[in-house]
Amino acid sequence: MARIAGVNLPKEKRVEIGLTAIYGVGRNLSKQILKEAKIDINKKVEVLTEPEIASIREILVRFATEGDLKRKIAMDIKRLQEIGTYRGIRHKKGLPVRGQRTRYNCRTRKGKRKTVANKKIIAK
Repeated sequence: MARIAGVNLPKEKRVEIGLTAIYGVGRNLSKQILKEAKIDINKKVEVLTEPEIASIREILVRFATEGDLKRKIAMDIKRLQEIGTYRGIRHKKGLPVRGQRTRYNCRTRKGKRKTVANKKIIAK
């Protein structure tokens, strides 16, 4: 089992796809790493040798992945909130940050609907 950057790679998948299990590594970065390490893209994760895994680890150290990347993103959001930017306020309120409409959509960001009752009219 290949363990890189604190993540167990799925052994039945190709190396190119398996590397994307690491937070911060997409298909393009995965291809770039494998090209630099001179490893075949179509090779399965389970047949990787220790020297190949070590070379992937060596190359990955140069990129922000997993905890470092999550920490950086969290710090960026916190900075926006502290200085009071529009984006920071939207993050704080749990609303869409990048200009999406909120009248009918954005359920992912806002969460489950909260029903608001109508005001009752007092009869005289």
